[in-house]
Amino acid sequence: MLFSLALLAADGPPPAPVVVALAKEQAIAPSSWFFGSIHSRSQANIASEVAGRLLEVAEVGRLVKKGDTLARIDASAITLQHDELRAQITSEQARLTFFTSEVERLQRLAKTNHAARTQLEQMQSDRDATRGALAAARSRLAQSKDRVERSHIKAPFSGTVAQRLLEPGEWADSGDAIVELIDINNLEVRARIPLDSMAYINAETALLIKSDKDEVMATLRSLVPIGDVASRLAELRLNFTYSDWRPGQSVRVAIPTGEAKQSLVVPRDALVLRSNSTRVYRVNDDDIAEPIDVVLGNADGDWIEVIADLAAGDRVIIRGAERLRPGQKVATKTNLP
Repeated sequence: MLFSLALLAADGPPPAPVVVALAKEQAIAPSSWFFGSIHSRSQANIASEVAGRLLEVAEVGRLVKKGDTLARIDASAITLQHDELRAQITSEQARLTFFTSEVERLQRLAKTNHAARTQLEQMQSDRDATRGALAAARSRLAQSKDRVERSHIKAPFSGTVAQRLLEPGEWADSGDAIVELIDINNLEVRARIPLDSMAYINAETALLIKSDKDEVMATLRSLVPIGDVASRLAELRLNFTYSDWRPGQSVRVAIPTGEAKQSLVVPRDALVLRSNSTRVYRVNDDDIAEPIDVVLGNADGDWIEVIADLAAGDRVIIRGAERLRPGQKVATKTNLP
């Protein structure tokens, strides 16, 4: 067989440039696919903290930064109360100044005049009452100022306005949700997995996530170790980095369903898919490409288990195999890990 392949290579086209990688032994676990979805880690219905008529509400789709105004409530009545309290504070401050001055004057007279001592006690009482009234007015002013500030509903985090829950002109009570805010740049995957699979997942486990067009690797963020009574499934949350996915998108997650075992694996890019078979091309010592039929097993990221006439350390083609003929001479370039 090798002799015939060598003859073909000698009479065939010039060596084809290919990239090769080495088959290897690797611990790999059986897995199954489970449905999940993309969620924002920061998603909230932002509510009003004061009651009033809405003057403006941020448009749907608007990008906001933390602290930006999402909505504004008519604070005219609160502002009038605020101005009234400021006037009251000015009046109470004047009264306190007068009573303080009178107390000082009567203290001097009280040393020799009994009547002055009685007036002093009354004036001290009025001074102390005015001091208390002034402190109360200042407290109410601070509360009024706080309500004025809260009439501007601010974004608690940066994000996108997903929907208006109330429109300008509508009345909002304290606690009513005004807008839904979502941070589309801080995402996670949530999936429901069997309780039995929890034993095979830890913080170092890398899990493959697939959408219709893309796939990325993810790491465990949290695993709720309590199963739902009806479904017997636990919730899994994963961190990933991929800017093209959006909240609400459906994905699939490969979840380990058993212990890992040593298996022969090749890069996924080595697979050449045919209508009736799957093969890889091995490069022998004479730099001749040999097609090897394989049976696929479990996958782990970019590597996949194969059952075939291969051994660890064999060179398999990962770039350029699609155009090869069996027995063709190749010029190899090794793909470094």
